[in-house]
Amino acid sequence: MTRSSWRRTTSTNTDVRLEIFRYVIVVFAGVIVLKLFFIQIFQHDFYEALASGQHELFQELIPERGEIYLHDFKDETLVPVAVNQQLAFVWADPREIEDADDTAEALAELFGYDEEKTDALEERLDQPQDPYEPIEREVEEETLEKLLILDLPGINYTRETSRLYPEPEMSGHVLGFLGTNEDGSLSGKYGVEGYFDEMITGTQGYLLSERDIAGRLIAMGDREYEPAMDGADIVLTLDRTIQYKVCSSLQEAVAKHGADGGSVIIVQPSTGKILAMCGAPDFDSNDYGNVESINVFNNPAIFDAYEPGSVFKPLTMAAAIDAGAVTPTTTFTDTGSVLVDGWPKPIGNAEGKVYGTVDMTKVLEDSINTGMIYSMRAMGMETFVQYVKAFGFGQYTGIELETENAGTIDSLDIGAEIYAATASFGQGITVTPLQIVMAYAAIANGGVLKAPLIVDEIQYADGTVEKRSTRDIAQVMDPKTARLVSAMLVSVIEHGHGKRAAVPGYYIGGKTGTAQVAKTDGIGYEQDNTIGSFAGFGPVEDPKFAMVVRIDNPKDVVWAESTAAPLFGEIAEFLLQYFEVPPVRATE
Repeated sequence: MTRSSWRRTTSTNTDVRLEIFRYVIVVFAGVIVLKLFFIQIFQHDFYEALASGQHELFQELIPERGEIYLHDFKDETLVPVAVNQQLAFVWADPREIEDADDTAEALAELFGYDEEKTDALEERLDQPQDPYEPIEREVEEETLEKLLILDLPGINYTRETSRLYPEPEMSGHVLGFLGTNEDGSLSGKYGVEGYFDEMITGTQGYLLSERDIAGRLIAMGDREYEPAMDGADIVLTLDRTIQYKVCSSLQEAVAKHGADGGSVIIVQPSTGKILAMCGAPDFDSNDYGNVESINVFNNPAIFDAYEPGSVFKPLTMAAAIDAGAVTPTTTFTDTGSVLVDGWPKPIGNAEGKVYGTVDMTKVLEDSINTGMIYSMRAMGMETFVQYVKAFGFGQYTGIELETENAGTIDSLDIGAEIYAATASFGQGITVTPLQIVMAYAAIANGGVLKAPLIVDEIQYADGTVEKRSTRDIAQVMDPKTARLVSAMLVSVIEHGHGKRAAVPGYYIGGKTGTAQVAKTDGIGYEQDNTIGSFAGFGPVEDPKFAMVVRIDNPKDVVWAESTAAPLFGEIAEFLLQYFEVPPVRATE
């Protein structure tokens, strides 16, 4: 190769290398431009947030949950029944756990887990990419100290506010509980905790501050501050002493009769204030997870709608008297049964009894079904239905508690006589114990139906207090009617099936009711399954209380006069002594 040929070849190679280099530079520059374009346009928000995160600190400000109180009217004090306490929340960072099996076993022994729960925990801990797994909430100090001694890698804890119910015997049904949601957050469930959850929770605040590259707050930097607003305190109308007595007595009665459950409600007739509300079986709000069925969370006093049976008869009688259709002395002749439109068979009295010629007072004393049909017919079916609705049946009372049931009286709107006939003695319609006691309270209150009141006042974090006032719903009957029916109910206790509800030295009015339980398929009634009720008030001349007692499916006796009536009498005697009401009549 000549020198000139070599030069030409070398020059050509150099040019090719330069072209390749320039091409690479252009491509590289293009990639950079495209990357910058992508960042500026498509990832602008992400990087802006990232940059902000490097210079700003956002901190949530958690409000204090409001507390719940009962009255102690004797001491004129408030008793806390739902309060806050500082406990530990134990959680895991599986990325730092060295041996998931050993760690799970250690935690299981500490917290008392069974084999199934231990295996599930081990599976959750054996996830090296998982930064967070909740383990146990509301860990008490003693248990936390044992955990710290174990010194388990990846197991951490934080302090958090938890709920404590210092007097669990005061009824979980009324209070409800603070429960965990699927996302791990907490909220009120059932009862007062559920109904007023938003108000009790309060409003979350925040603090947004600037910080330097080292993470330190900049003293003169921009800040945004929204303070947290603590939740409101709820003061209930319940009296602590009465509530404790009633709940204890109910539990004893249910156990004595081997019953499935029961409920008691006590109302102040003149105001509608609930003085006591208890259900059985109950639950401990501190340990709400330890129940056989979530159905126990439903308050039976307001949720369990049932056919009331004979406790409904005084309301039918009150309607007939108020409508001017009958008087306490009006007579009719009972033949033991009666035919009604819409039903092929005669409707008879309990146990097939025949009473002959009796007056309306005797109808209530002996709980005569045919006499109630007579009263319904005397006032007319449409008028009867109007009074049933005026008493509040088939409607929500508006009580400020979760899970209220309105019951059903839909059959009365059909217009067939059979439905009005059976309803007149408490069958074919469903009601709640709360609806029954408010109706009886209306009789005791001169015919004025009050709205039930269970919240006495709300105390807000800013110091303002909202005092809840009583509310009239309707003048269901004339005061004269109320007085006449009250006297008839005294006679029922003293001469009828309610003798065991009497309190020596006092005039108490009331009525028993032994109701059949409809089959779940809606056809007929269950065998050997009854609900015994007693509803009444006293003393009739100046009523201090109205009360309903309900015993579900007692196993030893059938009739309410042997189950609900004695419990009513026991509690009524206690109430009269508690209210320091002197006797007005001689005792034998």
